[in-house]
Amino acid sequence: MSAARPQPARPRVQAPVRRRKAPNAFFVLVGLGLGIVIGITVNAESARAFSAPGGVAMELGRLAAMIGTYLLLVTVVLAGRLPVIERVLGHDRLIRWHRWLGPWPILLLTAHAVLTTLGYAQSERTGWARELWTFLTTYKGLLLAFVAFGLIVMAGVTSYRAVRRRMAHETWWVIHLYMYLALALSFTHQLANGQSFIGHPLSRLFWISLWVITAGVVLVYRIGSPLWRTLYHRLRVVQVKQEGNGVVSVVCKGHRLDRLPVAGGQFLHWRFLKPGMWWQAHPYSLSALPRPPHLRITVKDLGDHSRSLSRLKPGTWVAIEGPYGAFTAEARTGAGVLLVAAGVGSTPIRALLEDLPVGVDLTVILRASTPDDLVLRDEIATLVSNRRGRLHEVIGSRKKVRFDANTLHQLVPDLQHRDVYICGPAGFADMIVDSARKLGTPKSRIHREHFAF
Repeated sequence: MSAARPQPARPRVQAPVRRRKAPNAFFVLVGLGLGIVIGITVNAESARAFSAPGGVAMELGRLAAMIGTYLLLVTVVLAGRLPVIERVLGHDRLIRWHRWLGPWPILLLTAHAVLTTLGYAQSERTGWARELWTFLTTYKGLLLAFVAFGLIVMAGVTSYRAVRRRMAHETWWVIHLYMYLALALSFTHQLANGQSFIGHPLSRLFWISLWVITAGVVLVYRIGSPLWRTLYHRLRVVQVKQEGNGVVSVVCKGHRLDRLPVAGGQFLHWRFLKPGMWWQAHPYSLSALPRPPHLRITVKDLGDHSRSLSRLKPGTWVAIEGPYGAFTAEARTGAGVLLVAAGVGSTPIRALLEDLPVGVDLTVILRASTPDDLVLRDEIATLVSNRRGRLHEVIGSRKKVRFDANTLHQLVPDLQHRDVYICGPAGFADMIVDSARKLGTPKSRIHREHFAF
């Protein structure tokens, strides 16, 4: 089918170019909000409250709650797939920030629960266990807040790689959906019991505005925008093609795909509307630029969802969310480019090849255990040849074929002068990044992308 052949793509809407100063601006904005949160929380307290029995613990507990809640809302916005943040900062960077920031709300909210319980126990001259029981059974909204805290902890624990590796993606996804319930319960608790809310209209307005903005991001960009894009483009499966070794290409047909603002190297979240699959969305990169009216992904059998793609029937309706990611030609800073892919990581590389400007000094490295594991090898070879680039195929098991800095230097002697795009398993990508850094490639010229929160 023409959607799978290496040929010039038709004109389409281009994704915006990354702005280099955006990360600093984002940190300034988040820092400003944090300063306001601390200011209005401290301003709501009195010197007498600190001097009362248990006062210090209670006031520190309230401060921990406000900061923790604010950081929790920031993490939700980071995961909210706001286009201006996603395209400027890149999905990979957002994931790193999300994972780095994620534990802090949990730690601060835990500190809030412990300090507040101890403070009130000291004030009432009773034990902490009895005071905790009093909280849960007599204070309005405290039991729901306790449930919300448990859901937040559960989402945080399952985000650690050691735990997540033992879970199906579907299970992890469902657990994280409960975060929205936790946020709703937290908001009701804050309204009913928050010291900064009671008798402080400006503080109340500020916090309600934060909650409304966060809810708006979720409703618009996690629900509204995907729904509109799905209804507008009206994608349906038209072909499922076996590519070999558990790899399939799914070709979809849709409406006005020239208006889909996607770049080579980006991915979308795909939801195939059939029994057993409609309720979950998975991230898959395009394996070719759109050829209106066709769109293609190429997926390797790595789990229940990817395995079930081979059983899709023509006519199956498809819902999409995205596109996402900054693993695109716009990230390039120089005239030389190295594209490195392992296994099914070659799919976004293949689409990115089509999107690179004419005249780029191009080198491509494909890594696989066997020749049959080189996904879309013939298409990539054709595209590289048409651009008069160089293609290296590194074949062999990990034990027999070392892919260290020395090997990389032999294949690409001028590596330090190139932008390096890497896509593959995490361990492989980490090894290439380390090798490229040892060979003098600046960090700003190394580009990689993870594909899910």
